[in-house]
Amino acid sequence: MNIDLKQSFADLASQFEGLQGRHPGLWPLAPRLLCAAGVMAAVLGLGYFFYWSGQFEEQDALAAQELKLRDDYKLKMAQAINLDALEAQQQQVNRYVERLEKQLPSKAEMAALLSDINQAGIGRGLQFELFKPGQVVVKDYYAELPIDIKVTGKYHDIGEFAADMAKMPRIVTLNNLALTAGKDGTLSLDAVAKTFRYLDQEELDAQAKARKAKKNAKPEAKA
Repeated sequence: MNIDLKQSFADLASQFEGLQGRHPGLWPLAPRLLCAAGVMAAVLGLGYFFYWSGQFEEQDALAAQELKLRDDYKLKMAQAINLDALEAQQQQVNRYVERLEKQLPSKAEMAALLSDINQAGIGRGLQFELFKPGQVVVKDYYAELPIDIKVTGKYHDIGEFAADMAKMPRIVTLNNLALTAGKDGTLSLDAVAKTFRYLDQEELDAQAKARKAKKNAKPEAKA
């Protein structure tokens, strides 16, 4: 069957003639179909921009939240499975921390520790030419006290004194060591002995207050 395309287009075009002033319900089929398609496209477009797009974004956000919740669930499940092992590790860490804390004197015990250091040198036959505690340096969780010392004596006695410092029940370190020989055959040891103590509750409260003030401080406005 031969189809006259030109005639078909002419017939289709004729359906769009004389539509002005006529009720859309009386329009020919082609204009009505085209108008319905336009209305449907407009409805779909407005629905997408004003309604469905928000739902799509919400769906994406919920999907991301679901993935995060799945990861959290897996992590908590692994922690629950290993709970006994984690509790045992925590107890071990707590015992280790307690053991370290016992090596740190309190503020009230510092005087006794300084006396122990002095007695350790005297007990080895050393002569203290300098024993000067310095300024306490407060760290986040402990305080550090440097002590400038200078002792004179025999080589082996000075070595034993250094070993005694390492064996003390409290933590004492010797730093900036300088050993010089005297004319009479004796040796002089210049060093900085450092000992440490834990902060008392008042100092901890002051540290926490200072950190909070620093965190809440507003940056100065630029000129």
